Amino acid sequence: MKRNITLIFLLLSYLFVSSQTTPGVYTIKNLDINTKYSDFGAAFYGNDRVVFASPTDEVKVVRKLWKENGQPFLDLYTGLITDDRQVIDKKQLPGEVNTKFHEGGVVFSKNLNKVYFTANNYFEKEFLTDSAGINTLQIFMAYKDVNGKWMEKVKLPFNNQQYSYGHPALNYDETKLYFVSDMPGGYGETDIYYVDIRNDGSFGDPINMGPKVNSQGKEMFPFVGKDNVLYFTSNGHPGYGQLDVFASKIYDNSVSEPLNLGQPVNSEKDDFSFIIDDVKDRGFFSSNRDEGKGDDDIYSFLAKPGIYIHCTQQITGVVRSESTGELLPGALVELRNAAGEVIESTTASAADARYFLNSAVCDSSFVVVGSNKGYLNDETPIVTVNDIDNEAIVADLNLPDQFVSNKVNIKTIYFDFDKFNIRPDAAKELDKVVQVMNEYPELLIEAGSHTDSRGKDKYNQKLSEKRAKSTVDYIVSKGIDAGRITYKGYGETELVNDCGNNANCTEEQHQLNRRTEFKIANETGFELVPLNE
Repeated sequence: MKRNITLIFLLLSYLFVSSQTTPGVYTIKNLDINTKYSDFGAAFYGNDRVVFASPTDEVKVVRKLWKENGQPFLDLYTGLITDDRQVIDKKQLPGEVNTKFHEGGVVFSKNLNKVYFTANNYFEKEFLTDSAGINTLQIFMAYKDVNGKWMEKVKLPFNNQQYSYGHPALNYDETKLYFVSDMPGGYGETDIYYVDIRNDGSFGDPINMGPKVNSQGKEMFPFVGKDNVLYFTSNGHPGYGQLDVFASKIYDNSVSEPLNLGQPVNSEKDDFSFIIDDVKDRGFFSSNRDEGKGDDDIYSFLAKPGIYIHCTQQITGVVRSESTGELLPGALVELRNAAGEVIESTTASAADARYFLNSAVCDSSFVVVGSNKGYLNDETPIVTVNDIDNEAIVADLNLPDQFVSNKVNIKTIYFDFDKFNIRPDAAKELDKVVQVMNEYPELLIEAGSHTDSRGKDKYNQKLSEKRAKSTVDYIVSKGIDAGRITYKGYGETELVNDCGNNANCTEEQHQLNRRTEFKIANETGFELVPLNE
């Protein structure tokens, strides 16, 4: 018990750092089709039907009972899903799938023309065993003929007669087939593996899902949702009882730590074979809990809200002065999303000016913004990768001085040819001017705008005045008193290069002249004193 508590603590600690998770809220319902025997393993068969394993109806005619539990052998049946989450119209799956031995653990291709299923190693009327005389489980594949019957039954090539293979599951784009096996080299009694499905329909070599998913116990019944969440059953991870249902998000090169789905999906008994419809948030699972109708029963559920698993990547760095390299402990650092909303904020450490951000969701775009009194903001774009095990992203911040000589130290803002509107790149720089003017309430600014040499001098003079006015209007719209900022148009009188009239210059060279610059307009000797300092 003490060991279990420790494991749970470590699991929760890891989830807090590495991912944002909620197990979902579920309402469950026992199905009317359940018998007094073992019914389990539902799989979606199109939008309105399921296929599941249930005891054969032909015991008295051709079959004996299974000696392991005294129950009939299992066949695959199909049923119609009703609006109230029941299943009706139960009938056997037609064709060559069902035999006189066990069938169960099934998944269909999205076009419903191919089925993968688990069955005893009984193939072409031959009962096959391993070297110890044990009949193992194997994964088979069949195709639907024009009459809707399952034919051309074949055994998948990666099966090995000496070990058991079963519980096949496809990912959403059908490029991987997941399954369970007790083959050597795993982490426990049974492990979850996958194989790549190549474009020509052939299969790659089995790859173990690794120690985050697989434990020293049993992992079984994988199911992969549209959002690339792997649902599976385990008795080796901390849970409520015997077998529990867990979920892990699959990333490019890793998976998240398993999340127990909690009650009422899980109980003190065996709970397994969980599947979920990604559109309607409905699904099915199996359990042998005491309130059931038989041995194993199939339950339907509705998830509102559903499970939420997203990994996060840590972002770290050091905040310094751009001009001197001096550390800036206490600097504010913000993580902003693509819409500019602040997701997380922190301050640089007093010891080494290092910061840590822990809320950047994997496979997303963000901006890290640093600010400090006496400095302009610095920002760094960040793109996280789809890998929970990726190392922390390093983003050092170098904050520019607010003033250089007699000018506000921002990047020159530029205008398009013959235009005076504020471009998005210019707006970011003007926001820094607003920052400085808010910090220094006595500061007065002059905005000086310019044009390139193309066009008549008189026209360019008016165009530069329009650019200067639109610049000031933007700053005033951010709450700055209009009396603190003046503007002046210089036309083409102060070019920054040799692109005067009739000069043969490139568009890039002309762009350098279409600009606005800012200088301090206070009287000589004015001392800049920041607000509240």
